[in-house]
Amino acid sequence: MRIVGHPYSLLAAILALFIASGQIASAQLFGPAKPAPMKSAADLIHRQDPPRINKALESAVTQENSHVLISISKQRVYLMTGDQVYIDSPISSGRRGHETPKGSFHVQEKDPDHHSSVYGNFVDHGGRVVRAGISSVIDSAPSGTHFAGAPMKWFCRITEGVGMHIGILPGYPASHGCVRLPPEIAPLIYQKVRVGTHVEIEP
Repeated sequence: MRIVGHPYSLLAAILALFIASGQIASAQLFGPAKPAPMKSAADLIHRQDPPRINKALESAVTQENSHVLISISKQRVYLMTGDQVYIDSPISSGRRGHETPKGSFHVQEKDPDHHSSVYGNFVDHGGRVVRAGISSVIDSAPSGTHFAGAPMKWFCRITEGVGMHIGILPGYPASHGCVRLPPEIAPLIYQKVRVGTHVEIEP
């Protein structure tokens, strides 16, 4: 019997047949390959380093000599005196479309029990939430409800619509522009700054 065709083409066909046979046998022995397990949301979110406090500087840092540095790229806030860091803490800054402004600012206002005038919930007369996570500028209150601003405890205003305050830190920029702080850090920063304290926000 005479086989017509280039010898290399014949060799390639034979190799392909052996490879296919091996794949079939492997599948029969071991079953189909299992897909890699999906990662949970917690695995995908970058876990930020916890706050660090230099206790040796606690008495040296005052409202008169402190200043604040916020790094958007590092998602960190630094409360400093001179070039010494008293507090180094994770933050959550503004998400896309609500970016935290960059530049040089000063603390304009302090309010330990501040509430948002824009973001919050619609609640009924008994205080029960009817609609959550709304904007008073965009959303209309259902009949029988009123707006209740989201709590922003230990609030230090930086611009007209942006401040530092306690908030949720998911590990990435997630706010409407404000700088969210851990609950154990916000009151410490609040105590060590005053109206007029310099705040530098860098990319």
